Amino acid sequence: MSVIAATTTRAGGMTKNERFVVFASSLGTVFEWYDFYLYGSLAAIIGAQFFSAYPPATRNIFALLAFAAGFLVRPFGAIVFGRIGDIVGRKYTFLVTILIMGMSTFIVGLLPNAASIGIAAPIILIVLRLAQGLALGGEYGGAATYVAEHAPHNRRGYYTSWIQTTATLGLFLSLLVILFTRTIIGEKDFATWGWRVPFLVSVVLLGISVWIRLRLNESPVFQKMKDEGKGSKAPLTEAFGNWSNAKIALLALLGLVAGQGVVWYTGQFYALFFLQSILKVDGYTSNLLIAWSLVFGTGLFLFFGALSDRIGRKPIILAGCLIAALTFFPIFRMISSYANPALERAIENVKVTVIADPAGCGDLFNPVGTRVFSAPCDVARSFLARSAVKYSTEKAPAGSQVKISINGNEVPYASSKESDAAVTTALQTAGYPKASDPGIVKMAHPFDIFRPQVAAIIGLLFILVAYVTMVYGPMAAALVELFPTRIRYTSMSLPYHIGNGWFGGFLPATAFAMVAQTGDIYYGLWYPIVIALMTFVIGMIFIPETKDRDITAE
Repeated sequence: MSVIAATTTRAGGMTKNERFVVFASSLGTVFEWYDFYLYGSLAAIIGAQFFSAYPPATRNIFALLAFAAGFLVRPFGAIVFGRIGDIVGRKYTFLVTILIMGMSTFIVGLLPNAASIGIAAPIILIVLRLAQGLALGGEYGGAATYVAEHAPHNRRGYYTSWIQTTATLGLFLSLLVILFTRTIIGEKDFATWGWRVPFLVSVVLLGISVWIRLRLNESPVFQKMKDEGKGSKAPLTEAFGNWSNAKIALLALLGLVAGQGVVWYTGQFYALFFLQSILKVDGYTSNLLIAWSLVFGTGLFLFFGALSDRIGRKPIILAGCLIAALTFFPIFRMISSYANPALERAIENVKVTVIADPAGCGDLFNPVGTRVFSAPCDVARSFLARSAVKYSTEKAPAGSQVKISINGNEVPYASSKESDAAVTTALQTAGYPKASDPGIVKMAHPFDIFRPQVAAIIGLLFILVAYVTMVYGPMAAALVELFPTRIRYTSMSLPYHIGNGWFGGFLPATAFAMVAQTGDIYYGLWYPIVIALMTFVIGMIFIPETKDRDITAE
C-alpha cells in the first residue's frame, strides 16, 4: 500500500525508480517504433525491390499498402495482447511484443527480393508486416498503462508524454540511420543493397530493449489489484460486451484518437511522401527536412503533456485537431512553393485539359493498386497524376481520339511511350519542371539548414510537428484515465490502434489515390481535414475531462 501511495500522491520530482520506469518503457518503445517506421521511410525502395513486376506508379501504391497492412492488424494485436496484459500483467506482455517486432524487422533485412525468389518475396514481406502490426498493437497500450500506473496523480500527463515522444523519436532514429547509411555507401548502392542495413541494425536495438525490460517490476497498481483478487478474468467481455464500457471506447475512438491519428500521419508520414513522390524532392533531402523538423519539435510533446496536467487533456487535443484542419491547405501549398517553386507556378499558370469521349473515361480511384487502366482517357489521366500535373477533363465527340491540351496546344494521346514523351516535352515547354530542375530544394549536407529555402520548409514542417505534439502529447493520459484498472490495457488499446492503425495508417495510400483520381496534388488533404473536424465536434460534445481522476481507485 505504501508503494502505491508514494507513486500516486507525491507531487515532487521523479524518484530514481520512476525515472527508470519511464526510461525503460520509453526506450523500448522507441526501438519498436524504429522497427515499424523503417518500412515507411523506405517505401519507394522497398516497392522497387519487392513489387518490381508492376509499373512504378502501382509499385508506390503496393508499397504503401504493404506498409498499411501492419496498421490493419494493429487493433487485433490490441485485442490479443491487451487481454493478456489485463490478465497476466503489463511487464511480460510488452516484453513479448518487442521480441516479435524486433525479429520480424531483422528478417526483412535478410529477405531476398522479388528478382531472386519471385512472388514469395512480397508474400513473406507482408506476413512480416502483419507480425509487426500485431506486436505494435500490444506495445503501446502496455507502455502507456505501465507508466501511468507508476506516475503521481497530478503529473500523469507529463510522465506519459515521454511515451508519446517515442513514435516521433523512433521515426527520427530510423531517418538518422537511413541518412547515415546513404551517406556512407552512396545512393546507388543504398538502393541496391544498403537499404537492408537499417533493418539488420535493429537486432542490436532488440537486445538492448530486452535486457532493459527484463529489469522492470510489475506495475504496482496492477499488482495490488491482482493480490486482492480483483483482476478481470474476461477483459474482452467486460470492455466491449458491456455497452457502458463499449460506448466509452467508441467515443474515445471518434472523439479523440481518429483525429489524432490523421493529424499525426499527415504531419510526419504524408509530409514525407508529399515531398518525395509529388514534389519530386530527392530522398536524402526530404528525409533530412523531416528529421530537422522532428529535432526542433519533439520537446513539445513534453510541454503539452505537462500543460495538460494544468488545463486538461481535452482542450489541447481538440484544439490541435481544429487548427490542423483549418491550416493544412495553406501549409502544404507553401511547402510546394518553397520545395518546388516551378511546379507550384506551373500548377497555377498552366492549364491542362484531357479532351476525350466521356464514355471512355472511368473512375480512377485505385487505393489498392490492383486496377489496370487500358482506355486512353484513363491512361492519360493516370500519367498526368503521376507527373503531379493538375488537370481537368472536357467532353469530346463520341469515338474521337484523346487529346491533352496544354495552354491550348493540343497533343494527341495514344497510350504509348511516345505519347508520354510528347506530353512531357509539351508540359516542360509550358513551365512544368524536370526532375533535375535546379529550383527543387536540395540539401548538400545535414547541416545545410540556413539557406532561406531550406529554413522555410523546415519551419513549415515544424508547424505540422507542433500540431502532432498537441494532439498526441496528452493522449496516453487521456486514454488511461477513461478506463478502470481491471480492463484498462484492453479498453484503451483497441480505440487507439483503430484510430491510428486504420484512420491514420491508411492515410498515405488513400490520400495518394485521391490525388490520382482528381489530378489535384492537394486533394488528398481533404481526408485528414474531414476526420479531424469530426473528432473536434464529437470530442467537444461527448468526451469528459479526466485529468483529476484517481486511476488507483477503480
